[in-house]
Amino acid sequence: MSFPRRHLLPTLGAAPFAAPGPSRKRPNFVILFTDDQRFDTVGALGNRHIRTPNMNRLARNGTAFTHACIMGGTQGAVCVPSRAMLMTGQSLFRAARNTGATPGDKSTPGDFDLFPELLGRNGYRTFATGKWHNGPKLFHRAFQAGDNIFFGGMSDQLKVQVQPFDASGAYPKINAHTGPKFSSELFADSAIRFLDSQADTAEPFLCYCAFTSPHDPRMAPKPYTDLYSPDRMPVPPNFLPEHPFDNGELKVRDELLAPFPRTPRIVQEHTAAYYAMVSEVDAQIGRIIDAVARSPRAADTYIIFAGDNGLAVGQHGLFGKQNVYDHSVRVPLIVQGPGVRRNARSDAFVYLFDVFPTLCAAADIVTPPTVEGQSFLPLLDGKGKPPQSRNAMFFAYRNFQRSLRTRDWKLIRYTVNGSTRHQLFDMRHDPWETRDLSGRSEHRDRVSRMAADLETTARGLSDPLA
Repeated sequence: MSFPRRHLLPTLGAAPFAAPGPSRKRPNFVILFTDDQRFDTVGALGNRHIRTPNMNRLARNGTAFTHACIMGGTQGAVCVPSRAMLMTGQSLFRAARNTGATPGDKSTPGDFDLFPELLGRNGYRTFATGKWHNGPKLFHRAFQAGDNIFFGGMSDQLKVQVQPFDASGAYPKINAHTGPKFSSELFADSAIRFLDSQADTAEPFLCYCAFTSPHDPRMAPKPYTDLYSPDRMPVPPNFLPEHPFDNGELKVRDELLAPFPRTPRIVQEHTAAYYAMVSEVDAQIGRIIDAVARSPRAADTYIIFAGDNGLAVGQHGLFGKQNVYDHSVRVPLIVQGPGVRRNARSDAFVYLFDVFPTLCAAADIVTPPTVEGQSFLPLLDGKGKPPQSRNAMFFAYRNFQRSLRTRDWKLIRYTVNGSTRHQLFDMRHDPWETRDLSGRSEHRDRVSRMAADLETTARGLSDPLA
């Protein structure tokens, strides 16, 4: 495998090169991105039923965000807009429009940067392996090198179709071949080879490793499936045989992975298989952490671990991520690196698209004006003035669902077949979102106020429905 350097050209809206402060080196970044991993699937963060020793290691050595979220999705394949938001630092509708993640949107994309593209213009060596669900053109813009690149959404984990890096950016399908290993091991191997190749270089680097696991098909190798007996798997408190009403997307592919009505046994079986996949990818994450630890550049390297979206797996009678309940919009986010507080937890409201400006802040690079996220670097090192905290989070799924979440309350609005209805949850006392309070007279004013705030927020985010 080689890592050819692509000639870097300035682009419209480019941020100027900003030299790092004289007292420190510009840091390296290793980004580990999992697929369909729910926020509560890390043992160190409170799940006693799952085994994730390496994610636990990151949590012990770094800071974990317990309320990290995506903003939602504009299509059933939620990972497409999720990855667009991560790469552009933009909110849902703008990121989806700019990257083509909204099906049928023919609007003209504006000028924007991808964070690997920006790092590359500022002296970074940028490399990627694994899943890329935003098309070859954007990959070509983003990365100078790569290996075992999967242009797709999901695959048999033993038959994933990967491509070598193509400096021309063409990536013809004829170059695709079946990877020789389970997908997570294949991608980890590529990341480790790149990390090892950077040991004696002076330039800073970005290594982006995007796993397809724990996305289905859930086919973890036997050592991991043996860890989980369905009989011992918990049935979530918000289990329902069916969703209580039409949310606009009850028959999408993910929902057809289990029969209707759902049963506790089916949920236990799927949970066992899902947890096995999480443990499988955890093992490969551990290999990459080890590669960073043995590198002479370890002290200057951030590791950022996150998931692209959550997953219901039986909660609320659902199995997919095509909804705005917490199980589907909240994701794991853990950061380890120079100056980062160890074994720390933050309940700050953060979006994944805040990663972009955080990298800029850590690297002393000017954040482009197209970026809407806010840096959470002050929350990592505890130095300086923390950013202005968000007091609410907005979520959306296609044209059917909109939501506003505050610390104490969450309102969800459904618009299906010309009819609108709401759910209201007391998040302090009902974090599993089991008791809809929207119909109670004592909450009528709260629903009205939150609905108005939801509409105002949606307009500010260029929501096409606002």
